[in-house]
Amino acid sequence: MPDNVIFERLGQILGPKGFVINPAEIAPWTTDWRGRYTGRAAALLAPASTEEVSEIVKLANVHRLALVPQGGNSGMVAGATPDGTGESFLLSLRRMNRIEEVDVQSKLVRCEAGVILQNLHDAVAESGLRFPLTLGGKGSATVGGLISTNAGGTQVLRHGTMRNLVAGIEAVLPDGSVFNALAPLKKDNRGYDLKHLLIGAEGTIGVVTRATLHLVPALLERAVAWVAVDSPSAAYELLLAALAEFPAALEGFEILPNAALDHVLKHIPGTRPPLEGAYGWHIVMELAKDRIGQDRPSLAAEQFLGKMLEDGLARNAVVAANEAQAEVFWKIRDSIAEAERAEGPALQHDISVPVASMARFIEQESPDIAARYPGTSVVAFGHLGDGNIHYHVKAPAGVAPDNWYAEYSARISADVYDRVTQYGGSISAEHGIGQAKLAEFVRLSDPARLTALRGIKAALDPLGIMNPGKLVPLASKPASA
Repeated sequence: MPDNVIFERLGQILGPKGFVINPAEIAPWTTDWRGRYTGRAAALLAPASTEEVSEIVKLANVHRLALVPQGGNSGMVAGATPDGTGESFLLSLRRMNRIEEVDVQSKLVRCEAGVILQNLHDAVAESGLRFPLTLGGKGSATVGGLISTNAGGTQVLRHGTMRNLVAGIEAVLPDGSVFNALAPLKKDNRGYDLKHLLIGAEGTIGVVTRATLHLVPALLERAVAWVAVDSPSAAYELLLAALAEFPAALEGFEILPNAALDHVLKHIPGTRPPLEGAYGWHIVMELAKDRIGQDRPSLAAEQFLGKMLEDGLARNAVVAANEAQAEVFWKIRDSIAEAERAEGPALQHDISVPVASMARFIEQESPDIAARYPGTSVVAFGHLGDGNIHYHVKAPAGVAPDNWYAEYSARISADVYDRVTQYGGSISAEHGIGQAKLAEFVRLSDPARLTALRGIKAALDPLGIMNPGKLVPLASKPASA
């Protein structure tokens, strides 16, 4: 355990607001969002500046202290959860929440890593701009966490993942040095791109402290439609038609089964069915107008969906009459994860397959999974435009959650991931590997990928102090002679 000298030095660096050792104050941050993993921490460190982060990491180097960087603690793979030893330190960036500059002309914002996504949205909106990444956890997710997991969300179809939106980055490396690449350079050929190496690294090779992010013009108008379809295959055909019709305006295209809608209506106050009648599958589609001269999206959506109804690709559809109704449609989609958690125990898989294979994966693999594990059901929803499926295998009714997880978690997840691999997909689409997927990552990854990850980790963090036990699997020891 860390000694009093270390605690005294940390107190000097951080002051009373930034150095927390009261177990009751630390406890809320030692369990992951899904409640599946709980650890312990020697202390919670909450620096207020990059300089303080640097001093913490330098101290950790001297004394070989394990650091677990944490943003909003809203991740899905326990990537920001400490282990059970109680020897690691939670490094919270939540006090570093300043938005430093909004450059309207260049459409850039520079901010600290602890800025909450919703606050970033609100701040840049005052300048007539927007940050085009949103997700259900926008009220708690932080910029640093979004960068460290290369988050996606519902606007990836038009704007890409976080990797596409980061123009510059600052991070404290494992030796305590500060890597400053905040300048938004369009060309920079000084060797390996450390900026992109840090994006998606889950805090295993450095702590992201500040970032320069791309912005886009604020919406002048948008059209959000709720569309009923018969199947994921019909939804995919609808997607192809929408991409052909609106190559520059289609911003969101989300698919969900009726079961997910039912769960949201059951558990989330203020939600109601967008359409009358029962349908098997639903689409939330958004068209955006952010430049003068573009067509009115509401009229374009109505004309397009009218044709889709005539062609039989859509069963029913409604375009939101106003912004309030549009928000209601998106609230349903954004609340699925919360509703599914309230509905009961389930194994959640954040996976991706090629876009052209997503409908087939849902239609063919879901009934087979449910049949193989009697009493289970599958709720598959997500970003049809980028192949990202949130694939939930729900436990049979009435089971004891802990017992069911213990007996079936590894078996079912391995089965799902085997199928994903056969489709040429990824076992992690946007939440990372963390500790929850580490064993399966090792089992299914090709040797070249694992060798590269281990080499990078060993080179940048030779002491292994940065978020140990996450993302990068340790090399197996050779058998003794």
